[in-house]
Parts: sequence; C-alpha cells; structure tokens
Amino acid sequence: MAVLRIGTRGSALARWQADRVGDLLAARGVEAAFVPIRTSGDATAGRRRAGLAVKGLFTKEIEQALLDRRVDIAVHSLKDLLLELPPGLVIAAVPEREDPRDALVTRDGRSLLELEPGARIGTSSLRRRAAVASQRPDVEVVPLVGNVTTRVKRVEEGSVDAAVLALAGLKRLRLDGHAVPLDPAVFVPAPGQGALAVEARADDDRVLEIIAPLDDMRVRHAIEAERSALAGLGSGCNVPVGAHASWTGRTLTLQVAVYAPDGGEPLRVQVPVKPNDPAAGGAMAAARLLEAGASALMVSGQSRRPNSEASA
Repeated sequence: MAVLRIGTRGSALARWQADRVGDLLAARGVEAAFVPIRTSGDATAGRRRAGLAVKGLFTKEIEQALLDRRVDIAVHSLKDLLLELPPGLVIAAVPEREDPRDALVTRDGRSLLELEPGARIGTSSLRRRAAVASQRPDVEVVPLVGNVTTRVKRVEEGSVDAAVLALAGLKRLRLDGHAVPLDPAVFVPAPGQGALAVEARADDDRVLEIIAPLDDMRVRHAIEAERSALAGLGSGCNVPVGAHASWTGRTLTLQVAVYAPDGGEPLRVQVPVKPNDPAAGGAMAAARLLEAGASALMVSGQSRRPNSEASA
C-alpha cells in the first residue's frame, strides 16, 4: 500500500494532531507521511487580523492541496472548518475527542473568581470575552492572539494576568499545568472544540475505506448537532455562540448559548438529540434561540472586533 500523505499546518499543535492520526493509522498497518502547508492564518499569526473572518484562514490552502491531489487527507482542528466544505471534500473521520472545555491559564493556578479586580485576561474570542464579562465585569478583557504556546508565554511573562484557551490544545501540548477548567454550562465551548477532523476527497474510495475505522460515531453525532445549531443560527466565527453536545449513557444532550457581547445575560437552550438525526437537534436549538431574540445579540456581536478562536 502506498504511503498516505497527510496535509497539516506546521504549528506544534497541528503537528501533534497529525501525529495522532498517523498513530491511529499505524496501528492499522498504514504508513503516513506528513506534508506541512503554510496557511493564510499562519502568515498573519501574532497580529490583529482586521477585517478577516478567522474560519477558513487555517484550512483553505490545505483543502486546496487536497483537491489538487498533493495530499491524500488533511487533519484539522474541527472547529476551524467552515460549516460548508468545498465541493468534492468530506469529513471522512472524526476520531476520539479531547476535553472540549475552555480553561483559564494563570501563573499560579488561580480560578476566575480568585483573580483580583482589574486583572487583565487575554482572549480574542468574542464568545470567551462575553462569557468572562458575564462572570467578572470587574476585570479587563484584552486582545491576545498567536498560537497556544505564545499565549501561554504571554501569561508567564506577565503581559496578561490570565488567558482563556481551549483545554484540549493545552493538554495535547502538555501546557495545562496551571490551567483551571471552566464550567461548560457557563463557558459553553465552541462547536467542535476538542475534536479533530480528517478531511478527504469524496471520490477517493480507497482513502475513504482506509480512514473509515478512525471515525468515532458518538463524537461525530455530537459535533454534527453542534455544527447544525451554528448553521441554524446563520452564524460563523465572528459571533459569540457556544454549542456543546454531551453523552450521558445513550442520551445525547445539546446545549447552545448566544452571548451578549457586553457581558449581559446570554440566551441559552438545552435540547435532547436523537443520535440517528443529530442535525435535527441542532436545528431545534437554533430555532428556539431565534424565537427568543438571538438575532439581535448576534448582530451586536458582528459589529465588534474580529474573532480569533480558531485552533485555540
């Protein structure tokens, strides 16, 4: 069997994710080779992405390489993927999911409630910014961009007192020593947070057959419900929306929140999800939120500065 070429970004987290998929393939006797690809998001890393929507910045060039047959599969942080994939591409597998929660990183492991009034908390995610403001209106939320390692370093150096990041990335890079997980009922995670996506060409039957065993159906059902809710709200990366589906035994429950950018009370809904039709659960949650006035909050969120939640 020919070596399977995996397209991936060159960051430490992206390489960890590609390595993980490579390990899963190796366990099935499939050899993989990694093809690092520089994306638009990498080219603008570390500075404000004014006027740009974050989603797609970290995937476009990799997906083009996949379409051009320069790679056989692509590995992404699932939350980086656009809701609508380019024609000819599919999510071939969603492997096991890491902890989807957000986490607060401080120099000494303090929790959000233990921070001093006026503390500077770094994040460029509108969702996280709004959630912090709803819990601690007495702190200052400041922009913080860059990869996971860079953001943690900013905390260690004292540029900010704390930062909110995805716990999954911190764990994968073993940077979670001073990370305090945040309650997912308050900080509802971004859709797909903690999950990986293995993308392939829809017409590549050989590769699809190789990748299929990596798919975790429980994770796939959860992320399909989450992404369906986001689609139903008509929103993308520049609005403060969280969606998290979780399993309790055989029961799948979806929680969705639309946050008030000014830190006001968010709109929340929780719905049961039928595993055989997770998209319907997401659509139901979105419809209820829209009936409750979510559109006004999302319009307000879109008027704020650009979001930067991808891969973090």
